[in-house]
Amino acid sequence: MKRADWIPLALMAAIALGALALIGNPSTWVTLTVAGLAMGLLIFIMSSGLTLVFGLMDVMNFAHGLFIAVGAYVGASTVKYFSAAAGADSLAANLGAILPAALAAMAAAALLGLFFERVIVRPVYGDHLKQILITTGGMIVAEQLILVIWGPDQLPVERPATLRGSILLGDTAIEKFRLVAVLVGLAVFAAMQMLLNRTRLGLLIRAGVENKEMVEAMGYRIRRLFVGVFVAGSALAGLGGALWGLYQESVTVHIGAGMMVLIFIVIIIGGLGSIGGCFAGALLVGLVANYVGYLSPKIALGSNILLMVLVLLWRPQGLYPVSRT
Repeated sequence: MKRADWIPLALMAAIALGALALIGNPSTWVTLTVAGLAMGLLIFIMSSGLTLVFGLMDVMNFAHGLFIAVGAYVGASTVKYFSAAAGADSLAANLGAILPAALAAMAAAALLGLFFERVIVRPVYGDHLKQILITTGGMIVAEQLILVIWGPDQLPVERPATLRGSILLGDTAIEKFRLVAVLVGLAVFAAMQMLLNRTRLGLLIRAGVENKEMVEAMGYRIRRLFVGVFVAGSALAGLGGALWGLYQESVTVHIGAGMMVLIFIVIIIGGLGSIGGCFAGALLVGLVANYVGYLSPKIALGSNILLMVLVLLWRPQGLYPVSRT
């Protein structure tokens, strides 16, 4: 039985404690830590599908940000449609606006992902250069279609009434929506772990990531598994986009493309095809971005690239690499 590797988690704890020493104020540190966890878990939701797609299908999908953007726009439009429920001072009424928005974002991104896999990606399986070119081109074209549908202006997203403001714990202020983002991110991670480790489908996905030839030799239709994972990854990107729009309280056509750098950093740090690595990498990226952004805003943009370089110097295959036989 493979022993659990706790070193990356210890690294995360060391970074958090080091930040506490540098910040000095425990209340500020708690606020930044919760913000970092919320940001990291939202990035995890958006990137988890892509890491499985790359690990299982060996597809470099540079248009993954498109699914995020579509999810963000569909989610924002749905919340606006249910504006009365979103503005009510009732959690039940607010859920009546958030849940349809999340489901609509996932459905729209999943359908777009199915189309994208069938029409754009399938003809270029096995050729990384063509994958990069065609998916990048597809995202550029699709972004122009988004401009036609929703217009070029920034789309404001108003959070539901019960999720506005902060919770005060002594001198510490924690935004309500960030707590919700943490809970949703943990729920998605737990559901994915349950699916991958406790179900037959998950066993096939993990086996396909490690050795897809073996899965094919056993008589399973790996192509259908490919399509299912691609569609599920697109749906998760749509959910992440809808939540990110609420997190930022605005949506622009470049919301997905702007997240792709962070998403690729997370996937590389975690290890290609590894959900556990994607989770750990996303948390590291979120925490470092918030700590460095507070301590030294001038180097905040480059902090996560530096983090990726340091991690790869330490573990060239990522924090939790997938073993391949």
